[in-house]
Amino acid sequence: MLTEKQYKLLMFINKTLKETGCSPSFEEMKNAVGLKSKSGIHALIAALEERNFIKKLPHKARALEVVRLPKFKPSAIIEEEKKREIALQNSAAQIPLYGKIAAGTPIEAIANETETISVPFDMVERGMYYALTIEGDSMIEAGILDGDTVIIKKADTANNGEIAVALVDNQEATLKVIKRDQNDILLIPCNKDYETRRFPANRVKIQGILSGLIRQYH
Repeated sequence: MLTEKQYKLLMFINKTLKETGCSPSFEEMKNAVGLKSKSGIHALIAALEERNFIKKLPHKARALEVVRLPKFKPSAIIEEEKKREIALQNSAAQIPLYGKIAAGTPIEAIANETETISVPFDMVERGMYYALTIEGDSMIEAGILDGDTVIIKKADTANNGEIAVALVDNQEATLKVIKRDQNDILLIPCNKDYETRRFPANRVKIQGILSGLIRQYH
């Protein structure tokens, strides 16, 4: 079993090699593991080399190669990761994730709170919020893509030009730009391939205003 600093140094060397193709400098290694002297880094490298985790490449200055990675993490690393996870959870708010909402054509309104999602507190400072997963491409010109998660602030009114969740005939929900035209409400897409839809105002209920967006890259 490696010590905490041996493990940290090994993983840092491995990460740097993968990202840059070069071994990190002694100064970088010192900063990564929190040591003040190069002699401490030399001792860690010697221990890792002795245990066949790394090897020095001949004829190259400070060139290292990672031979293998450990199967288990030191207990101190596990505890540190748990503390970071708890701190992250405490720094985020939990809001309901209702499900999918169509950004192309309306779908049945989603009302069941089946799961939650963590979002930064600064995205939900005041008011009540919920999240929806976007399905469709009618809002791509507003930077809202299929698969994105949108954060919605609950509201029953929307100003002209705001992006809002609109419920049509109490059964279809969609995310669109809102515009009022006399006694009608226009649901405007942000994609030239889709047409604006017009409804009498009494057929449309506003269920929330777009507040933020979360995107995951795979």
